[in-house]
Amino acid sequence: MILIAGRTHAAAMAAIHASAFPPGARWREESFAAQLALPGVFGLIDPEGGFILMRIVAEEAEVLTLAVAPAVQRRGIGRALLAEAMVRTRAAGARRILLEVSEQNEAARALYGAAGFAEIGRRRRYYADGADALVLAAML
Repeated sequence: MILIAGRTHAAAMAAIHASAFPPGARWREESFAAQLALPGVFGLIDPEGGFILMRIVAEEAEVLTLAVAPAVQRRGIGRALLAEAMVRTRAAGARRILLEVSEQNEAARALYGAAGFAEIGRRRRYYADGADALVLAAML
C-alpha cells in the first residue's frame, strides 16, 4: 500500500534511507521534513520499507531520492513507488522526469531503465566515493 508522505513520515524516511545508503550519503530526518514542506515536493511511502521523494517545477520533475530497505528489496516496492510517482507527476503537468544515479548502482540503473529512463549526461566524480553520476531522463 502506497501512501502520500507528509512531514510526519520524515523519521521513517530517514530510517529507510539510512538502511539503504552508505553513511556519507544518508539524509537526516530534518532534511526530509524540510523537503516535504517545500512547494512542488511530494513523497510517497510504502510502510513495508520504501519511499520516493519528488520535486515538480513547471513541466519537469526530479527524483530527489528513492530508497527501499535492504530487508524488503527485490519485492517490487521500488518499481511500484516509481510507477506511482510517474503517474502523479504526469497528472500534475510534468512532461519529463530527471534523476541522478551512481554508475555503480546496478540495481537502481536496472529499475530506471525498465521504467523508460535513458542516460542524457554524466557528472564526473559526483559522489563522495568518486563514482560518476549518470543523469537520466524519461519522457511522460
